[in-house]
Amino acid sequence: MKKRIIIVGGVAGGASVATRLRRLSEENDIVMYEKGAYISFANCGLPYYVGGTIREKDALLVESVENMVKEFNIEVHNNTEVVDIDPEKHIITVKNVLNGETATDHYDRLILSTGGKPIIPKIPGLDQADNVFSVRNIPDVERIKNYIDAHNVRKVTVIGGGFIGLEMTENLVDLGLEVTLVEASPQVMAPLDFEMAQFVHEQIELHGVQLILNDGIARFSGNGHAVVLSSGKEIDTELTVMAIGVLPDSTLAQKAGVKTGIKGAIVVNGHFETNVPDIFAIGDVIEVKDFITGTQTLIPLAGPANRQGRFLADYLNGLDAKNPPVLGTAVAKVFALTVATTGKNERFLKQAGISYRVAHLHPNSHAGYYPGAAPIELKVIYDEQGKILGAQAIGTEGADKRIDIISAVMRLNGSIEDLQLVEVAYAPPYASAKDPVNYAGYIAADQRQGLVKTIEWDEVDALIEKQAYFLDVRESFELATGKLPGSHHIPRGELRGRLAELPKDQPIYVYCSVGLRGYNAARILALNGFDVYNLDGGLKTYEQAKYETGQMNAQAHPAAQSELSSTMAKQAPQCTKIEVDACGLQCPGPILKVKQSMEKMNKGDIMQVQASDFGFHKDIVAWANATGNQLLTNDIVGNKVVATVVKGAMASRDDAAHAVHTAPESGGATTMVVFDGDLDKAIATFIIATGAAAMGKPVTLFFTFWGLNIIKRHANTKINKSGTDKLFSMMLPKNANHLPLSRMNMAGMGPKMIKKVMADKNVDSLAVMIERAKQLGVKMV
Repeated sequence: MKKRIIIVGGVAGGASVATRLRRLSEENDIVMYEKGAYISFANCGLPYYVGGTIREKDALLVESVENMVKEFNIEVHNNTEVVDIDPEKHIITVKNVLNGETATDHYDRLILSTGGKPIIPKIPGLDQADNVFSVRNIPDVERIKNYIDAHNVRKVTVIGGGFIGLEMTENLVDLGLEVTLVEASPQVMAPLDFEMAQFVHEQIELHGVQLILNDGIARFSGNGHAVVLSSGKEIDTELTVMAIGVLPDSTLAQKAGVKTGIKGAIVVNGHFETNVPDIFAIGDVIEVKDFITGTQTLIPLAGPANRQGRFLADYLNGLDAKNPPVLGTAVAKVFALTVATTGKNERFLKQAGISYRVAHLHPNSHAGYYPGAAPIELKVIYDEQGKILGAQAIGTEGADKRIDIISAVMRLNGSIEDLQLVEVAYAPPYASAKDPVNYAGYIAADQRQGLVKTIEWDEVDALIEKQAYFLDVRESFELATGKLPGSHHIPRGELRGRLAELPKDQPIYVYCSVGLRGYNAARILALNGFDVYNLDGGLKTYEQAKYETGQMNAQAHPAAQSELSSTMAKQAPQCTKIEVDACGLQCPGPILKVKQSMEKMNKGDIMQVQASDFGFHKDIVAWANATGNQLLTNDIVGNKVVATVVKGAMASRDDAAHAVHTAPESGGATTMVVFDGDLDKAIATFIIATGAAAMGKPVTLFFTFWGLNIIKRHANTKINKSGTDKLFSMMLPKNANHLPLSRMNMAGMGPKMIKKVMADKNVDSLAVMIERAKQLGVKMV
């Protein structure tokens, strides 16, 4: 029997259900009412139209009114608002928004796809501001573009750090505007956990945006030209974008007696039916079932809305289709980063009382030896039974792909171990033989099988306060980029030979840069009877979580070389300029490559290095400061960090143009004259020497007089001496193991007591210190 099906709302779900209905039936009358001028437009593309990435407005139109009528034989009434529903008579009342004329229409089935509406709080001063805008449809963004052009806007404030707020921030920066982003919560992008959001915070500030967190808007003043925050801080602004979020636009439904739930969302059953006969609802206006928890929730995303439209059309035409639960898989572009999520985060799981485990990893997007590889910051959350509860990925390449894979495994009820079995199409430009998704499965499998115990980044500070034993297994040169306070250091390659230095009466907390070497070290220690934990995600995860907003110095630049380094290169033609490509290298690869390249350079030579890991912009600062080299520029160029370093210390960045001429000869080198042979002084000497060498500084020890006793070799054969030589030989220590103390020697008892205390505290003996100094390249003259 022929039916008249009326659809209220022509975007996303509304357009999807309309076209599917027509494909399944040529008999029914299909009518669409849309309040706005446009139907089926790409509202997710609106920010990019503002920024000029999408140049033409028509590119946002997925379907035009004319094409919908011609191709699908759908009766479309745009610029027409449905203002009332009479459920008993099956009649709607409509109003033409251009001329105010009203009319009625009859339906057999009514589908509500009214979507969401921007949250605009009642803020004092808002009613007096004509420069405050929201972003919901094409006319909204046209008004923003027109206002920017007409008023020559230079300063913009964005309120809200969700998807729309971040996309608007990026596109306003692309226009060359000075942007302040204000978010009332401690982080942007609520689907992310805090330590993952910190990567986004850093990226935002790297591009020159003033980021203000934990501070909401209190009022507008000066007719909208000042935003006053809850803290009292006042921001001068010429235009403000309100992007706080959306609420279900269910006013029409509520007037008709349709049941609503969370935040006014329409309650529907498994076939999208409301409590009112013959009225259905889809899209952002409805509650959905959460795939993870099975509870009702709100997930306003275009993908689920379009699927719901299709499945409702199937159901109305007698096909077996139901309202599926939603994972909430989402992605956003934030400057150079792709940020993707699926499922639940830790914050939600804690609040819900759901137990879980976590795996952090930082793999490359594809084979590191193929150009263009970049790190992916990946986090996977699962429960004790192996069910995947959520995942988050951030990177310049490949983050969306990995979340799509994990989302598919979750949808098919796969376990965390099943990630090991995913067969990713592999070739060096696209992936690695062991894909990041596989690695996530391997790590979780090891955790579940008890092969490794882990601690998370947010447990570290409490353990440090309790003076827990932390073991850094990175290489010595990496210490220049930072370390945990009070931690001990044994490079992983030396670990098997130095097990006696480690305590067995307390847990050992191992860490490296990203967690992989820490895992290998943890296995060595566990197999040798130690109680050991690995820091999940390594020092990178911990340090990123500790990132402090408002401290950023690096800025984004469109050019491949900054003006400063170009000027310097012109003014110092006699120096050597080298380029180092550290892209695709995983930590500690970039810093190691810089160190190795710097060792081949002369003082005053200039290095320009690029890396695909954004964490490098912090590492190069710490390394340069620690090694006495001068960092001239530290910029973001597209999706890379580009830094310029001159070998040898300089007074300040202001003197950069004269770097080659003013660099001190010392270059941060350490030289010590050792003329005393006492044990305590020798120990102090080698602690200083090895510490300086570990920071990358050249160290020379000049031994003379009694200091020569420290480096005496063990004599394997007896040497015949006579006279004064024999007398001195009898009076002086045989070697470093027999050195006296400068005070409290007590006929040799003092040194024995010192050595016992050192052994009890796991402090290297003098002989070990000497050997380590040699390994670190300390010159002994």
